[in-house]
Amino acid sequence: MQQPNANDPKRASKIVRYKAQPAGGPGDDPTPDYMNLLGMIFSMCGLMMKLKWCAWVAVYCSFISFANSRTTDDTKQMLSSFMLSISAVVMSYLQNPQPMQPPW
Repeated sequence: MQQPNANDPKRASKIVRYKAQPAGGPGDDPTPDYMNLLGMIFSMCGLMMKLKWCAWVAVYCSFISFANSRTTDDTKQMLSSFMLSISAVVMSYLQNPQPMQPPW
């Protein structure tokens, strides 16, 4: 180990070693991942069962996932989820262009 230099402006008592944050810290929000998964599930339900409300919920979940995402997230997965939800809405209205009927 080197001896401290007299011309060195660093104070040895102020040096603090870096400690990594734990995995469950405040920057680890699972909301975008859950909304992305829900969006894909609702998209598939909208496409397979021709349920318009499922397709619209998928679009809503995709928007929430995009709004809460971090810049380090995978943009390809988010874009594919968004495009899947849009295609579910388009396909459900192409097959039946009538407006959605309320379930009650």
